[in-house]
Amino acid sequence: MIVLGMESSCDETSAAVVRMEEGRREILSNIVASQIEIHRLYGGVVPEIASRAHIEAVSGITYRAIEEAGITLADVECVAVTSHPGLIGALLVGVNFAKSLAFSHGIPLVAVNHVKAHVAAAYLEAPALEPPFLALVVSGGHTSFYRVDSYTDFVEIGSTRDDAAGEAFDKIGRVIGMPYPGGAAMDKLAYEGNADAIKLPSPALAGDTLDFSFSGLKTAALNYINGQRQKGLEPSHEDITASYTKVIVDAVVKKTDAALKQTGAKTLVLAGGVAANSHIRRGLEALCGKRGVTFCKPSLTLCSDNAAMVAAAGYFEYLNGNFADTSLNASALD
Repeated sequence: MIVLGMESSCDETSAAVVRMEEGRREILSNIVASQIEIHRLYGGVVPEIASRAHIEAVSGITYRAIEEAGITLADVECVAVTSHPGLIGALLVGVNFAKSLAFSHGIPLVAVNHVKAHVAAAYLEAPALEPPFLALVVSGGHTSFYRVDSYTDFVEIGSTRDDAAGEAFDKIGRVIGMPYPGGAAMDKLAYEGNADAIKLPSPALAGDTLDFSFSGLKTAALNYINGQRQKGLEPSHEDITASYTKVIVDAVVKKTDAALKQTGAKTLVLAGGVAANSHIRRGLEALCGKRGVTFCKPSLTLCSDNAAMVAAAGYFEYLNGNFADTSLNASALD
């Protein structure tokens, strides 16, 4: 089956063509129009600017994806679009374009949950992967565990109660002058510092829970940085980055270990933009090796928002008969 995927949940407009068949996954094209340079001026994503940029890009990249795939619209058997969660204005651009394209050409349309799409990226590189398994989604808006019972049925068993890991990285990165997005720059810098130099609170909540809270960690890091600056000192960026990264990785590994024990899962799938963080990948790889659990992580290009993962998730929604009609709307919430 040829699936056209469309993604516009935040600051990247993407269109992809994917061939999905039993035991075979092939990305024919995956075009991403990034807005990083635009939002870097403001130190973060500006929703209204993001929406306008999606409007300017969506048509061109869609037809480019079709052309690069070597097909025509007549070959597309399903259009899959991210409908939730995300920035509402940004989502509306993709949803309305996808609806117009699908219904004007008589192509079935399916709505895709952005979180499920991130997890579905694993199917593109591991065709043998099948539920049930445990999924950990780590991104700018999510730090959550899901028990994946089937290709379309997810049960959230743990999450962050406030900020997400990606937002926590970006916040401190911005404070110490890292270029936006701060997470990627902090990943590299953390290797140069002393991870035990600064004592910071763990975002892993105590007790019998799989939840996180990153607000206290952010506050503690900000207080340390501001306290040093008030003394006329600039804290070591290497040490603060290394210490901050270590406490996040330790928390993620600790809660993942608990989630594996609770679910009895034999496979862990890591997904989301922060899945690209090399420290988190190494920590989870070591944990899975220790516990004899299969570890599936997407390549770096499939960690960030892209339409290939949306197409993969859409394929399973199609097989499950979850079709959308002209009443399809976007939602900012899960």
